[in-house]
Amino acid sequence: MKILENVLLKELTTMRLGGAAEYVIEVEKKEELAEAFEFIRDKNLAVYFLGEGANSLGRDEGFSGAILMNKIKGIRILEESEEGGEKYMKIEVAGGEIWDDVVKFTTGRGLTGIEAMAKIPGTAGAAPVQNIGAYGQEIAQTLETVEAYDTLIDEIVEIPKEKMNFGYRKSIFNSGETRGRYFIISITLKLKRGEIRQPFYNSLQKYLDENGISDYSPKSIYQAVAAIRAEKLPDPKEIASAGSFFKNIYVDDAEAERLEKLGVPIRRGEAGRNKVNTGYLIEAAGLVGKSFFGFKVNEKASLVLINESGKSFSDLEKAVAEIARVVKEKFGVSLEKEPVEIKEN
Repeated sequence: MKILENVLLKELTTMRLGGAAEYVIEVEKKEELAEAFEFIRDKNLAVYFLGEGANSLGRDEGFSGAILMNKIKGIRILEESEEGGEKYMKIEVAGGEIWDDVVKFTTGRGLTGIEAMAKIPGTAGAAPVQNIGAYGQEIAQTLETVEAYDTLIDEIVEIPKEKMNFGYRKSIFNSGETRGRYFIISITLKLKRGEIRQPFYNSLQKYLDENGISDYSPKSIYQAVAAIRAEKLPDPKEIASAGSFFKNIYVDDAEAERLEKLGVPIRRGEAGRNKVNTGYLIEAAGLVGKSFFGFKVNEKASLVLINESGKSFSDLEKAVAEIARVVKEKFGVSLEKEPVEIKEN
């Protein structure tokens, strides 16, 4: 376990903003967690859990507390099984593993279930927190259990998927009274041998068609998604951003009809759960490629904000407010940001 002092949040997050954190604690083994939390409690510190910093935003005032960073590594195969003629593999992934390395590990073994989530930045431990997803796949579909340190009782616990209250970019780990309660040590995934189910999302199908690809194996889909993301999305290691900055919007049937009359395409769902592509709203509002207070709406993926010259979280707040204002005036809907701020719960 490493304990560092006065580390700038802009050095820990991909949007590269934020003042100093009082402490940064790097945990490399789950056995170190009890010691880490003893240190935190002895000093009466607020705590924030961080992986690669791809979905977290540093504030100008920094963080008066401890950033607990997950550096626990390891992937292991737990078991292989056969059910109803289908073959499955269950794997345990340490929370500090880079998510894309996990996708490579599984697709290299012919396992389907997470291949469409190729190149999503961040760690495996962060994946269940916001129920990451892409091109029709979500971590909730393959996740079995989470091993976590429960800060309320100071014990390592196992949480089944049924108790994680998954929703769109939502779970018990980032919402409600349990937000910030669990430090995720490892996740267990159950993946099937085979191919991703069709129909594919339009952008993925378009890429496959344009490139004459009829191989839908996990490795092939991984490569296709990786190519699409490389073309549209800036690498946060090279260009400061926080990935998709705005969440897509879900509306009831009445709101869907209102938006359709304005020309907004709607992906109709069950029980009045209809999806609005926020990227479309931003594009239709004429915001693509425009800069606000040093932050630019990415030309190729309008959900992404790029930090071109922004120096402060205050500048980011003003940029987001301006983008939200324009979209609200044109379409009457409110935008919600996806990244979370590093602050006390």
